[in-house]
Amino acid sequence: MNPMMLMKIKGLIDKFKTNHPKVPLFFNDAARSIGEGSIIEISITTAEGRNLCTNMRVTRDDLELVEQLKNLNN
Repeated sequence: MNPMMLMKIKGLIDKFKTNHPKVPLFFNDAARSIGEGSIIEISITTAEGRNLCTNMRVTRDDLELVEQLKNLNN
């Protein structure tokens, strides 16, 4: 990956963490708690007030994907 793009992404991630400090903490805690059979639910309320919601049951394949993505960071 282009080093300039990596620097830009890092800056955007740092800004996101500054703007939304509770979100990374939530994801770190959730990552330690999610296992096979857990249900992840995502809900979004748009600026117009429309609610979008979905959920998924975590499978062994999902956990394997997450582990492989973690290994990309090493």
